Amino acid sequence: MPIPYYLNLNRYGYIAGKLRFIVWGAVDWVFFGFQYNLNMARNMDPIVSIGMPVYNGERYLEGALESLLSQSFTDFELIISDNDSTDNTGAICKRYAAGDERIKYQRFDTNVGATRNYNHVVDGAVGKYFKWAAHDDLCEPTYLQRCVEVLDNNPGVGLCYPKTTIINENGERVRDFDDGLDLSMDDPYWRYRCFHRRFRAPGECNAVFGLMRTELLKLTPRIGNYPASDKVLLAEFALLGKLCEVPENLFLRRDHEETSIRANPGYADRAAWFDPNKRHKLVFSSWRWLLEYIRAINRAPLSLRTRWRCYLETLNWSIWNRRHFRQDLVEALRELLKRSAMGRFLVKCLKKVLGR
Repeated sequence: MPIPYYLNLNRYGYIAGKLRFIVWGAVDWVFFGFQYNLNMARNMDPIVSIGMPVYNGERYLEGALESLLSQSFTDFELIISDNDSTDNTGAICKRYAAGDERIKYQRFDTNVGATRNYNHVVDGAVGKYFKWAAHDDLCEPTYLQRCVEVLDNNPGVGLCYPKTTIINENGERVRDFDDGLDLSMDDPYWRYRCFHRRFRAPGECNAVFGLMRTELLKLTPRIGNYPASDKVLLAEFALLGKLCEVPENLFLRRDHEETSIRANPGYADRAAWFDPNKRHKLVFSSWRWLLEYIRAINRAPLSLRTRWRCYLETLNWSIWNRRHFRQDLVEALRELLKRSAMGRFLVKCLKKVLGR
C-alpha cells in the first residue's frame, strides 16, 4: 500500500537537506567571500609608501616628483601632505596626482607645523616599507629597488639607506657625504653606542630619509615637535633593529639657502618651525634630547643588562655635550631677562656700562 504524500518523511528530509544546503551555502559565500575580498585588498596594498610633507616647495617640487616617479621599483604609493602652502605647490601636486593614480594629495587648511605634517603621511601609509621624501631632494632611479632588496632579504634590518651626495640649488653635484650609520651589529647596545659615537654633536641625519619598516616606525613617536628629533628617531631605530647602508650614492641631498635649518638658524625659530604653538616659548633642546633618549630606551624590547648599558651610554653622551646643556640654560635665562621689565632695565644698564 503506497504511503500518502503528506506522510512521506523521506520527502521532507530531502526538502530540509536542500534548504540546509542553500542556507549554509549562502553563509559560506558571504563570510568566505568577504574574507577573500579582504585578503585580495590586502594583497593589493603597495609594498612601499612614500610620504612627502611639503610647504611652499614650488621651486624644486617637480624635480623631486619626477625622480620618485622614475624609480625602477614601481610598486609604491606617494602621499603628499601640503602644509597650507601659499605658492604654486598645490597646483603642481594636483597636476601630478591627476596623471598618476599612485599619488595621493592632501592639504591642511592651516599651517600645522613640520612635526604634524611629517607624521601625517605616516598615518595614512599602508605599505610594508616607508620612506620620507623631501620636496627639494632627488633619488637615483634604483634607490627603492636596492633598499627593498636589502629589507626583503634581511629581516633583522629595520632601516636601509644609500650613500649620500650633496647637490646645490642647480642640481650640480658638490661632494659625497659620509653618513657613517651602517650599524649591522646584532647587539642593540653596540648599535646604540656606535650611533652616539657618530653623533656626539648635532649633525646631518640623511639616513632618516631611508627606507624603513613601517611597523617599526609606528612603534616610535616618529618626528617630535623639537629640533633634531630625527636624530632621536634614528637612535631608537638602532635599538629596534639594524641600520644598513647601500654602498651606492643614490640619494641626492640638496643644499640651498631655503633649507629649514638656514631659514630657521636659532633653536627657538626651529622649534616654531616644528610646532607653531612653541613660538616665543623657551627651548631646552639638549635637555629634551636627553629625555627622549631615555624614553626610547624604556620603549625598546631590551634585556635588563642591555637597557642599563644603554643608560650609561646616554650618560656618556650627556658628558660629551655638557657645554650644550649649559648653553641651553644660559639662553633660557637671557630670554627670560628680555621678557621681563627688570631684565630689560638690567640689559640696558649693562650696555651703558660696557659702552655699547
